[in-house]
Amino acid sequence: MAIRVMLVDDQVLLRTGFRMVLDAQPDMEVVAEAGDGVEALQVLRATAVDVVLMDVRMPKLDGVETTRRVCSEPNPPKVLILTTFDLDEYAFSGLKAGASGFMLKDVPPGELLTAIRSVHSGDAVVAPSTTRRLLDRFAPMLPNAGKDPQHKGLERLTDREREVMILVAQGLSNGEIAARLVLSEATVKTHVGRILTKLGLRDRVQVVVLAYETGIVRAGGHR
Repeated sequence: MAIRVMLVDDQVLLRTGFRMVLDAQPDMEVVAEAGDGVEALQVLRATAVDVVLMDVRMPKLDGVETTRRVCSEPNPPKVLILTTFDLDEYAFSGLKAGASGFMLKDVPPGELLTAIRSVHSGDAVVAPSTTRRLLDRFAPMLPNAGKDPQHKGLERLTDREREVMILVAQGLSNGEIAARLVLSEATVKTHVGRILTKLGLRDRVQVVVLAYETGIVRAGGHR
């Protein structure tokens, strides 16, 4: 079954370009478009979508708030934030709102297609190291940064899972964590899966955000 994609951007020309690239793929189909957040929410109520490409700077309702509302629904589509600048505060806010990642608007078509497929399969397309750079810069904006060490679920983590969580938040891949802890990569993957389940998180990006919010990891370092 083709990946059902929705394009949300107030620039018609950009949506047209993305549609041409995506519709040329045998495993993708653009099933909906919207020019602002309000329209996007209306369309999503009537259309089944797997992945939303979401611009952030739009009239009526911006992409961050739209993402927050979309991700609060049961079984929401995955959201990819489209941003103009790397390390953009809008990208940071989008991740906080529940997006699975962000892409630059001038991303090469091949990278965009890979990102959509990755998100659809359940992976986060923003490398944890990139997320960490975002958080190092914008962590002071977190309303609860370091003030919620007893976040529900953290006490359920084993010592090993907490150790893995810290390394994930530092931007290490499963392979790097396996080498650091002298474990198999499959074991690390299992630990990461349990961490996501226990904490009620969707992906590694949210692990990084939570680690900063709770003070487990802090800008420029970790506990």
